[in-house]
Amino acid sequence: MKALGRHILAELYGCSSEILNNLKDIEQIMVAAALEAGAEIREVVFHMFSPQGVSGVVVISESHLAIHTWPELGYAALDIFTCGDTVDPWVSCNYIKDKFSAQNMAANEIKRGIFDYEVAHKQVVNQ
Repeated sequence: MKALGRHILAELYGCSSEILNNLKDIEQIMVAAALEAGAEIREVVFHMFSPQGVSGVVVISESHLAIHTWPELGYAALDIFTCGDTVDPWVSCNYIKDKFSAQNMAANEIKRGIFDYEVAHKQVVNQ
């Protein structure tokens, strides 16, 4: 069985509150994290909340990197999904962890689209 993609859900704790409340810094870090892993960037959208916090997504050809921050808690929720075999989502995840100066990280990887490719392909062709 082969997976179409790898999806990492990460909780970053003890992060720099200054970085977590700076839209420009977060956007730059997220874009750099995608490039560091070898991803091809398609779209970038980030939003600053009032009084604090940033949400954003970097859409890549291989899927996406998304984030929401709680600067007042030093916490960030991170979502990195990559398809194919060329982009390793852990490269992006660890890059972001380091740049946010996170003290702790809890992360899980979920395999997405697990099935027998040959069987699935035959079913589609025969329809």
